[in-house]
Amino acid sequence: MYIEDGIAYAGEKAPAIKVSGVRPLDNHKLWVRFNTGEVKVFDFIPLLSKPAFAPLADVKTFNEVYIDYGMTVWNDGEIDIAPEFLYEQGVTNTEIVA
Repeated sequence: MYIEDGIAYAGEKAPAIKVSGVRPLDNHKLWVRFNTGEVKVFDFIPLLSKPAFAPLADVKTFNEVYIDYGMTVWNDGEIDIAPEFLYEQGVTNTEIVA
């Protein structure tokens, strides 16, 4: 049991998901390592039609990805995506190694 904001929850609190490694791959995909030790591949193509992510359609911009405080970011932090979203929507790929 743990208490957060005055509310008691059953079980143990899950650690916050953070990105600990990221690499751009071909076809607007990201190789992402999480603080859990898991590695996933995230396909960015479906998000490129969204205005917030449209600048990432440019391969040069997309390839300038980096990590800031456990989050994947671009353009000096102007564009970011939640690590939880990358974790939930990413695909485990055992063929890609660190």
